Amino acid sequence: MSIKSDLWIRRQAEQNGMIEPFEAGQVKVDAGGQRIVSFGTSSYGYDVRCANEFKIFTNINSTIVDPKNFEAGNFVDFTGDTCIIPPNSFALARTVEYFRIPRDVLVVCLGKSTYARCGIIVNVTPLEPEWEGHVTLEFSNTTPLPARIYANEGVAQMLFFQSDEVCQTSYRDRGGKYQGQRGVTLPRT
Repeated sequence: MSIKSDLWIRRQAEQNGMIEPFEAGQVKVDAGGQRIVSFGTSSYGYDVRCANEFKIFTNINSTIVDPKNFEAGNFVDFTGDTCIIPPNSFALARTVEYFRIPRDVLVVCLGKSTYARCGIIVNVTPLEPEWEGHVTLEFSNTTPLPARIYANEGVAQMLFFQSDEVCQTSYRDRGGKYQGQRGVTLPRT
């Protein structure tokens, strides 16, 4: 298994629609010339953007967080250019980009250092072979202060690992429950 370079990522995105929309380079300023948290193709990965749809965790119902019986009422839906995450809480969002992962590739997501240095952790599970959809992102605010996330800016880096052989059973083959997800997707069993 080997990590793939910017040239491989560009080829897969342009020829096979692996990432849509796709940015071939690093974008560091917005249309108005303001510096932003970068997104786009990097040396050995792709920096994804956060869309402007958020689900902010709230404890107003004093319920137990249960992945087998998750209550959607534990979140407040919010749409905007920035999202404020309460202290010691979290929010869900999704990538702007839609992914189509090749059958011989596994993708691992890591948070960007700009957010990590502020105590904001990005958590995403691996993107398995032949998975496709918008990636649901989880932002954990580990600080005792409110934390801000910026929509349409870079939030995490995807690393692509290509195997020397094709997997026997892909995510699509087993009918994965998150296949083709659009928007912010809550836990499913």
